[in-house]
Amino acid sequence: MVLNLYSQNLFFYCSCRKSTVNGFTLDLIHHDSPILPYHNPSNTPFERLQNAFYRSFSRATFFKKCPVNSIQSTITTTEGKYLMKISIGTPPKDILVIAETGSDLTWTQCEPYVHCFKQLAPIFNPKNNSSYKVVHCNNELCQNIGFFSCKNDTCNYEEIYGDKSYTIGDFSIETFTFVENVSILNIAFGCGHTNRGTFTNATSGIVGLGGGKVSIVNQMNQEIKGKLSYCLILLESSSTNSNTTSHINFGDAAIVSGPDVVSIPLIKFQSFYSLSLESISIGNKTLPFKSSKITSNTQGNIIIDSGRTLTFVPPDFYANLEKTLIVSINATRKHDLSKSCKLCYASKNSTIVVPKIVAHFTNANIELSPTNTFVQVAEGLVCFTMVPDEEVSILGNFTQMNLLIGFDLVANKVSFLPIDCTKH
Repeated sequence: MVLNLYSQNLFFYCSCRKSTVNGFTLDLIHHDSPILPYHNPSNTPFERLQNAFYRSFSRATFFKKCPVNSIQSTITTTEGKYLMKISIGTPPKDILVIAETGSDLTWTQCEPYVHCFKQLAPIFNPKNNSSYKVVHCNNELCQNIGFFSCKNDTCNYEEIYGDKSYTIGDFSIETFTFVENVSILNIAFGCGHTNRGTFTNATSGIVGLGGGKVSIVNQMNQEIKGKLSYCLILLESSSTNSNTTSHINFGDAAIVSGPDVVSIPLIKFQSFYSLSLESISIGNKTLPFKSSKITSNTQGNIIIDSGRTLTFVPPDFYANLEKTLIVSINATRKHDLSKSCKLCYASKNSTIVVPKIVAHFTNANIELSPTNTFVQVAEGLVCFTMVPDEEVSILGNFTQMNLLIGFDLVANKVSFLPIDCTKH
């Protein structure tokens, strides 16, 4: 198998594409696409990739700190985020929000505010919307937001993220519009009056796509029947061609089908989606996978996270992976000066020969392409995209590229279809 690599940083802005009666699809435009108003052409592909690696390690810290009875996510810089364009209120107001599969709470900055970060769009004003109302303390939804308090019979929320960013405000109800003629009434969300942290002016909040009760995916269950899918394209496809985009689908549009589809049981772990990884084979050698600490008390042993770049695995398992790869790859070892990756090789024209790598999940095997497992991190240097972590195992988005991945929260399964995402 020949590896031909380009540095990749899979995070996206989302704009409307098309809609159907029982589902809709949105375009996911890579953060580094030239179509974006805040695109910085002076950043090299390798600088963008290193920034993504740093965010991966920061996000791992978040998972370690996350208490069992809370609903949390991580917020870092704009680079490394999916942004979805949606509208809220009556009449509808357009906003850009970070799409988080590892978060439940949906929120946006609101007037009047005690403290807000700067944003390009006008801050949402509830007084100008006829469909806005607050959630009362006796509402069951109030009990499901993790950290809440009551004041004048209004449910107040407080969401603290892994990097110490936070939002505080009123838990409220509004009409959400995703694409033309696709409006969902009575969506519970956070109207944030105090918001601090590493948010940029490109966004005004978060849309929670996790598995908890207040997740917008669960709130829209009647319309989308618990179905969500996405397909992540390679960096060079989006950064050089603004007409090539990734997609995120809801409802009937999110159904993944075909003879090459494999499905894996989906296990909910707090707000997160987790899978059971049994082993990884390299060539003809199979390496059994053992659970990390954070998921050892659940059936699933690895979290699938579209917001992560790298894949994190337990240190002992990683050591076996690295040892096997070293024996199998005939190339010159080289250190990654940034110290983000453990196993790297010198390369000419970004090309090395790597063995066949297959991830063996419960009831399904997924062959990982070379671009899923190795990436060019600097000129003449390619590195393995899996790294060790003692606390948490997470399937990052390098491993998910060029796979149509569908979540069915009713059937509790996730489906994978190898596909060229630029043509999906």
